[in-house]
Amino acid sequence: MISSAIAKAIIKEQCEALPPVLLPIKQAAGTVLAEDVYAPVDIPAYPQSSMDGYAFSYDGWKKGEPLDLYGEMAAGSNQTIQVIPGKAVRIFTGAAVPPGADTVVMQEKTRIEGDELHIEDPDLKAGDNVRPVGSEISRNALALEKGTLLTPPAIGFLAGIGMAAVKVYPKPRVAIIVTGNELQEPGKPLQYGQVYESNSASLTTALEALQIKDISLYRVEDNLQALTTTLATALEQADMVLLTGGISVGDYDFTLKATLECGIETIFHKIRQKPGKPILFGKHGQQPVFGLPGNPASVMTCFYEYVLVAIGEMQQRDLTLRKRRAILANAVKKPAGPTHYLKGYADGEKVMSLEGQESYKLNSFARANCLIMLPEELTQAGPGEEVEIHILPY
Repeated sequence: MISSAIAKAIIKEQCEALPPVLLPIKQAAGTVLAEDVYAPVDIPAYPQSSMDGYAFSYDGWKKGEPLDLYGEMAAGSNQTIQVIPGKAVRIFTGAAVPPGADTVVMQEKTRIEGDELHIEDPDLKAGDNVRPVGSEISRNALALEKGTLLTPPAIGFLAGIGMAAVKVYPKPRVAIIVTGNELQEPGKPLQYGQVYESNSASLTTALEALQIKDISLYRVEDNLQALTTTLATALEQADMVLLTGGISVGDYDFTLKATLECGIETIFHKIRQKPGKPILFGKHGQQPVFGLPGNPASVMTCFYEYVLVAIGEMQQRDLTLRKRRAILANAVKKPAGPTHYLKGYADGEKVMSLEGQESYKLNSFARANCLIMLPEELTQAGPGEEVEIHILPY
């Protein structure tokens, strides 16, 4: 078995970026740019008023004397008005400052008498309240670098410079295969020996929170032939496959055998950790394949600690859980050897280990906002001691 830290390093090393694709910017949120983006035009493309007010030539104005008013410029207007010295034009925010004008006085600092404009702004300077051509970005300047995460403001910025589509690393297509004869769909009555299946709901929701929408779900009985056939189908349709259950050493655990039947190379199987010890990581060509345990808390722990690492590499973005130090509010203990990931709730500087840490229990995970990482060498820690916590992304 390998350590948790080594497992993450191996996943990071083995997973590669998906081939870049050209996406409309409205579909590119949450992806990472695969190339530098340069501005195709000056923004703004013309001198632009930043205020509702009056545009005039500063040098053509004799301070203390009124300006003659004529005409107006609204945002979006393409009319041409030549402003001559001693005159002013009504102008609105976003409108083009007309030729001959170089300054805008805000309307709150003016007084109108008939057709005359009196400026009452002693601090006004030439060029005030005018956005110069290219003041946000000039034509052919670097707008966003390769590797930039396209957040909503970044999408807006791209739209604002006229970009309709960009080349990005796409979100992966993910297949989830749920195994287990004992599993029953929620909403149906439980028969003796059955449990409600929750892993597909947890995994699907976690993927959708990453804006991954191309998700295929398969449910398979504990049968090697059925699982092998389903896995082969999933490999044809997805960039990544997540299997849950059947990865241990029981008589009905067929996941490892099915991966071998499908030509998946086992990179590692089992990690010195709890929960989630029997996790498998393999590759089919460049496709990452994870064999996750069947217990719900183990599945989600492994997803957040390991699967996120792989998805991040495929999308060329850092999706690893944010780490920080926190003070324990209650005592924790474990045997020497495996790393433990405990469900915790962090409140300010303190963190509490929640009740219900068993791998089959999701009730503690439902209340957790972090995982408390207890390293291999640690056996116990008391209230007031400092530990590392991994912040869950919700």
